[in-house]
Amino acid sequence: MKTRPPIAARPVARFGRSGTAALALLLALASPTVPIFAAAPATPPSAAAADPQAMLRGAVDEVLAVAYPEKPADPAAPAPAPLAERVRPVLEKYFSFELLTRSAVGPGWNQTKPDDQKRIITLFTELVIRTYSDKFEPGARPAVTYAKPVEIDAARRELPTSIAYAGKTYSVSYRVRQQPEGWRIYDVNVEGVSMVANYRAQFTPLFDKGGAAAIITAIEKNIADYAAAKK
Repeated sequence: MKTRPPIAARPVARFGRSGTAALALLLALASPTVPIFAAAPATPPSAAAADPQAMLRGAVDEVLAVAYPEKPADPAAPAPAPLAERVRPVLEKYFSFELLTRSAVGPGWNQTKPDDQKRIITLFTELVIRTYSDKFEPGARPAVTYAKPVEIDAARRELPTSIAYAGKTYSVSYRVRQQPEGWRIYDVNVEGVSMVANYRAQFTPLFDKGGAAAIITAIEKNIADYAAAKK
């Protein structure tokens, strides 16, 4: 397999110590269910919208159901779409890529034009989903244990979990924020490594040298190189 360019290489190396660690990360990935920068319409909250841990349980169960279907694929059926495409509709319900991207870019976000902000969110969503969906491994379905939520403040919670797979246990903690449409994940910490901090360490020097254009160019190249390597 071809070597991937710098933007993806560091997160893959850090989070990808095994497919399971990356799997744990992917369980949380998604994008907003409402247009970026637009207020969500008022709707009655469901149990998952009101309870952050219920939201997380729903996210994990739905993603695992797609990645580890109970029934084997029919050999006569057409080849399924790539996993990234199949899980994306599920992921879109649970994770705010606007919050994630804004945090990953850091202080430079407020200096970025709205059109560039939208472009970075779109590209970053594609980058993260493709990178980590590629890390799912065939085998037994992982077992997830949920610990007691920790209150950060009135609008934020930390949701510790542990994931058991192939005889090993991995510590994964999700940070969620209350949004108009319900609780949404905005960061995930796998074995002590924050996804937001990991990407910010890469985006900050890019922004310092070339502004938002440098981040856009780097992610576009990474996505193109990733697609070429998969052919």
